[in-house]
Order: sequence, then C-alpha cells, then structure tokens
Amino acid sequence: MRHLRRRAGLTQEQLAERAEVSVSTIGRLENGRLPEHRLRTLQKVAEVLDVKPEEWQRLTATMDGPQPALADAAEVLTPAGTRGEPTPAARPEDPAPPVRPGTQAGAPAPAAPTPAPAAPIPVPGTAVSSPAGPLADAAASLAREVGRRWQREEKHRRVHDPFPLPVRYQPAPAALMDRPENIQRLQPGVPPRDLDLNGDLRTVADTYRSIESQRLVILGRAGSGKSILAIKFVLELLAAPTPSLRVPVILSIGSWDPLAITPRDLLVDHLLRDHPHLARTTPEGATLAAELVDSDLILPVLDGFDELAEALRGPALEALNATSHPVVLTSRQDEYARAVRDVHAPLVLAACVELADLTVEDLAAYLPRTDRLGDSLGSRGATGVWGAVLDELRVRDTPASSRLGQVLGTPLMVTLARTMYSEVPGNDPVELLDPASFPTGRHLEEHLLANFVPTVYRHRTPERADPATGQRNRDPEQAERWLGYLAHSLTTGAHEHGDLAWWRFGASVRLPMRILYTALIGGLCMFAANWLVILFTVSIGYRRSVQAPAMVEVTVFGLCSAVVFGLVYCALAAMGRTVAVPTQVRLRLAAVAPGVEHRPVREILTRFGVGLLGGSVLGVAHAWSKALFRALAGTSPHADLIGAAIQDTLAAGLIFGLTAGLAFGLIAAFEAPVDIAAAATPMRLLSVNRSTATRQFLVLAAAVTVGVAICGYVVVGLLQQVLPWTLLWPLDAALLLGAVGGLGGSAAYVLALTAWGQWLTVARFWLPLTRRLPWDTAAFLDDAYRRGVLRQAGAVYQFRHIRLQQHLARVHVSSGRVTRYVKPGRMRRASGGRASPEGR
Repeated sequence: MRHLRRRAGLTQEQLAERAEVSVSTIGRLENGRLPEHRLRTLQKVAEVLDVKPEEWQRLTATMDGPQPALADAAEVLTPAGTRGEPTPAARPEDPAPPVRPGTQAGAPAPAAPTPAPAAPIPVPGTAVSSPAGPLADAAASLAREVGRRWQREEKHRRVHDPFPLPVRYQPAPAALMDRPENIQRLQPGVPPRDLDLNGDLRTVADTYRSIESQRLVILGRAGSGKSILAIKFVLELLAAPTPSLRVPVILSIGSWDPLAITPRDLLVDHLLRDHPHLARTTPEGATLAAELVDSDLILPVLDGFDELAEALRGPALEALNATSHPVVLTSRQDEYARAVRDVHAPLVLAACVELADLTVEDLAAYLPRTDRLGDSLGSRGATGVWGAVLDELRVRDTPASSRLGQVLGTPLMVTLARTMYSEVPGNDPVELLDPASFPTGRHLEEHLLANFVPTVYRHRTPERADPATGQRNRDPEQAERWLGYLAHSLTTGAHEHGDLAWWRFGASVRLPMRILYTALIGGLCMFAANWLVILFTVSIGYRRSVQAPAMVEVTVFGLCSAVVFGLVYCALAAMGRTVAVPTQVRLRLAAVAPGVEHRPVREILTRFGVGLLGGSVLGVAHAWSKALFRALAGTSPHADLIGAAIQDTLAAGLIFGLTAGLAFGLIAAFEAPVDIAAAATPMRLLSVNRSTATRQFLVLAAAVTVGVAICGYVVVGLLQQVLPWTLLWPLDAALLLGAVGGLGGSAAYVLALTAWGQWLTVARFWLPLTRRLPWDTAAFLDDAYRRGVLRQAGAVYQFRHIRLQQHLARVHVSSGRVTRYVKPGRMRRASGGRASPEGR
C-alpha cells in the first residue's frame, strides 16, 4: 500500500481525503496493524491509487494470507511480470478489481460484493471467538452492551406479552427510494432484480441483508411501530448465527443540528455519551469511539428523522446523502416526503419500506389475550371485554367504528387501550364507540393519551421485598404534573429536544435565578469554610475566642466571594458554557504510569489557565474584603490602608491564582477515562459523577491548602526581592488561609460548576422546593421508566413516545391544574377528549 501511494505521489493525508477514510486507517493499512481489513475500505483506496487488476489480486492475496514484513511491501505489490513470475489466477472468492472512472470494460462486470466480516463479533447468545486487537475488543464489548440494553427495553415495553404485535411493512412509493440498480450497486448494463421489501418483525433483519447498499428507510405514521421495528432489527442482527461485522447502534436524532454537526461527529458523540469507556484513546490519539466509526464498525440506526425541526430535515438528508455508509433511518412518511421534495432526492442508495396498519384480525387475535381480569379467563377463544368492540370493528357499518378501527391501527394506541381497559377492572371499551363523546379520531387519541398516566400510576400494593425501591405508590395527579413539567421543559431549550438528561435539569431555571443561586452557593461555601477553620483553631487552642471583628470579617469575605462566583457564572453564561456536562474521567495515580494514556498537554494547560484566572479573582476578593473590614473597623489610617490593599491584592492574586492553576492542572494530569464494563444508564452515570465530584473536592481541598502555603512562600520571597515591600507569610497563618480557600473554593466549584453539583442543588433542592419535581427525583425518573412512561436511551431518558410527550406538555401549558385522577369505572370525557372526574 505504501508503494502504491508513493507511486501515485500522494501523502497519507491526501490519500485519506480522496478516499474518504481516516488518516489513521491509511497508516494502519500500510503498517499491517489494522486488525480487520474491510474490502470496501480497500476498494476506496485502490480506486484512488489506480490499482491494476494484477496488483489488486496480489493486494487481496496479501490481505488474506500472513502479513508480510514492512520491508517487503514494495516487493509483494510489484507486478508479477516485472519479477519474471506468472500472474496467479484469481480465486473464485476474490472480488473484482475496482472499476475506475472512464475505464471501458469488454463485458459488464458483476456487482461489487458486500463486505464480509473477517471475524464475527461475539454477542449475547452466540459462541463466536473474539478477534484480536483493542478495536475488535471494543466492538465486541459494545455489541454486548447494545444487546443487553435493548433486551431490557423490550422487557419494559412488554413487547412479548402476550406476543409481539404483527408490525408489517411493504415497499414505499417509488418516489421515496433510489433506483433499484443503485440500491443493488450494479455496474452499467446489468439489469436489476426485483426487490423483495415485504415482511414483518421476524424478517426485518433478513430484508436488510438482502439490500446490497445496506441502506434502508423505514416510514410509518405516528405510533405505527417504527421504534419497535428498529429495536427488533438490532436484536436480530446481534443474535444472528453469523453476526454482522458492524455493531448496530440506535440513536435518536431529534436534537441533531446538521448545519453544525456532521453525521460522523453525531455518532461519535452518541457513543461517548452512552458508552463512556469508549473515551479511551488509541496509540494514534483518537478515542475508541472515533476509531470504531472511522473503521466502519458501527451501523447507525437513526430514529426520529421526523422529530427534527422542519428547516433542518433537508440539510440532514443532504448530509446523509453526502456519504454512502450503511445506515437505517426511521421517519413519518409525510415529513420524509417533504424533505425529499426539498432536496430533490431521497436517501441515496437506500431502499424504503412503509409500515402497514394493524387489521381487525390482528386486534381480534391480540386484545382478548390481554384481558386477564374478565369472567372468561381460562376459556378458549373468549373475547372478554373486547367482544362487542371487535364485533363492531369487523362490520364497520358506522362512522364511530371506522374511526376507532383507524385509531387502533397503530401499536401505540393499541398499547394505550390495552393498559386502560384490559388491565383496569370496571373500564368498558364500548365507550370508545360513543360518537357524542368522541366525534373525531383526534378525540379518541387524546382520550387514550390522557388516561395513560393515571392508569399506570393507579394504586398497587407494594411487595414486601421489592428490589425496585423507587417504585412506590404515587399520587397520579402529582405524577402527571411532574411529567408535564418535564415534557414542557423539552420544548423550552432546557434539554436536547427529546432527551431528558439529568445534567441539564438546571437549565430549566431562568438565567437570573441560576446566577443568584450560584452566587449564594459560593458565598455560603466560603462563609462556612471560614467558620469551620475558626472553630478548629479555637478547639486546638490556637485562638482563644471568636471576637466580633472576626465575625464581621468572615461575613464580608463571604459576601465578596458570592459576588465573585456570580461574576464567574455570568462570564460562563456569556460563553454559553453554563450547563456542565458529566465528566467521563476519574482520578487515578496510575494515569501517570508508563503504558497508560495521558491527558493531552493542551487540556492540562487549559485547566491551568482556568484555575489561574478563577483563583486570582478569588484572591483579589479576599484582599479587598480584608481592606474593607479594616476600613469599617477604623484600625488603620487611610494612606496605610490603600497601600496595604495594593500589596495584598498583588500578593493574594498571584498566590491564589498560581495555587488554583497548579491544582487544576495536576488533577487533569491524574485523570483517566472511566472504564466500565456495562453501558451507561442515567443513574449509573450519575453515580459515577457523584464519586468523581467527591474525589475532586478532596484532592482540590488538600492541594489548595498546601499550595497556598508553598506558593505564598515563593511569591512573597520574589516580591520582596523586586519591590520595596515588607511582607510577612507565617506558615501557620498560610495553612489556615489555604484551608479556607481549599474547603470553600472546592465545595463551591463542585456544587455550582459540575454536572453532579448542579443536579444536587437544582433537581434535588430548587425544583422540588418550587413543586415542579418531587424530592426523590432520581427515584421518580426510574419509577416512570419501570412503569413504561419513560424509556432509557443510554445515559438519558426519553418519553415513551413523542405523542405522549406532546400531550403532557400541552396539558401543562393549557391548565394550571393537571387532570385529576379518575377512579376505574368513573371515566367521563371533558371537552377536547381529555378525561375528567364526574362533577368537575
């Protein structure tokens, strides 16, 4: 490969740019360090290098056989005729050489084969050996994590209870997919075959494998089962006897801004967020997540194209069309069709299917088996509470039955109806056929959505030893109010559209209030640290008692510190960095050991600069608070007071600045990526960040305490050599001052400027205090997930469906009071189709 590149007169960077692969991939190909060669990547590079057929055969033979020594690379790739050797015959399994632009072939070439895995990736339920190399190990670990995650999601969604709904698909209109010859990647002149794009949940993986381009679009109306089909597709790929080389990863793209983030960066960011252990870097300097994406080991399943802002769907489709990488995309049909018209092209090289509605036969087979409360339980073929409704749906001789049949044509509405009528005693689904209460299908949908939350939060007797401690009986009215606030916050910019990220809960509070409580936290931390040090000195006899002037000085210092932290937060707000992201590192002494990756020097210098600036401001605040105390006390003449203030300002600013900068820089040097075996969940990531924040506080407090004494000795000594000042820096006073700055500053930083600290102060205190969330917020979110209201998407929560989220947000905005709890058997419809109690 190196010989061919040099013959073409290209650098590695130029070759990588023209072949649309990463520079690290080119380097590993040339050095024989790529653990799993991919024919598709090799073909891209060969097209750029103008590889001749005999060179292609030798290249593939080299790839299939033992790796040659680097010194023999040129000899291996030298054409056979130049060494007097016969050209080896191409093997039947060898792929055809790449066809270069402008090349004329005597006969149509066969279709390019799809990439075949050099070694399968082990996943749950398969007995496949793991390929060698850290990248292959990371892919295998990722496959196991993804499989476990979506198996849990299937369980929580009760997909198999009593059996999966028959979600079927059929070919979409031809205008929404590429030409068949492009989808099948045929050479010119080769007639395309008929595409078989009919199937259901059980065959979606087989359908995808039959598509040569490995690009598929799944369309359907709201609630038609697109997400369920995507989950089943991922699990089928991972559980196949010969798993795919690429690991399928589902990510919601409702928050994607294609004008600012490329598809590649979007996928890398998603992997880093949901799988923090992929933040470890390779010898080339890239993260494992980036290497997996660049090595074409990830199959992105992009869910929720229709949830993008309307103005961004066209740019998103253009961004996806700029690549030919395998991808699966889900969307509602109308939104996707509008995007296709805007860019004048569908997703290139992609086949397209649309989901069909459920039939009456599907409902007749499914709904009666979900009724386990009726008198017909145990009787074969009994229809239970659904008998009369199913009879009407079979005939469909009234507008009401036609509307209900259309509404129940999606798995989402069937699930809501099942929850309300099959699982709650006394509720009769016949009321759904009442035309006076439900004049339109929209009223029926709103009725089912409105009663979903009260139904799943109905009173249940808790088990004596319930492992899910957070799942307890909650008042349905309060639960709906809290969920309504969360749903509304997703529309106000507090979160990333459909993602309920715990570290973004603080952004739901208005900026002036955030500045105020940040200043309050900073001031209280410095005030409390000062008092702790004073009380400690009194307890050991260093200070006899606490005098009134000392109390004034502590109060003034606390107020000045509050102003400093408020200004710092204002500066962060101006830079758009007020929302702290969860840290994906931990503190380890082993981080400086040989063989362990180190933090980049740039990151260490950045941390040093931030600490230097923040510490200097805090030191200046300390100096002027001391001067203000002296002025109020009247213990020094004004001339001496100003001179002392200038000296203290310079000395304290340098001392605190250098100390904080060195402390933050050392912490950056001792950080190592979080190494976890399982995929991140919201509460797992929260727990990791709580532990990290605790370690940061302990290390920072100790480092600042000692650093103030040492840096103070050095700075004072240098200043006395340069300036005609007389400065004193006794060791005992320096340690006490350092303890105040270390304890107070570290606590303020952790509580106000880290993700876990903002969660603690806002989500666990401020929002519950204002009755917008419960006091046990984490337990409430986990409980909502277990009840099926929320779903987990890696490190964030999402509402089970966008329709449910929109309904709860609309109720939250339109009414100061949410829907009251409706006892089973006493449901009546209010205006707009929303359930309300009798007499209201």
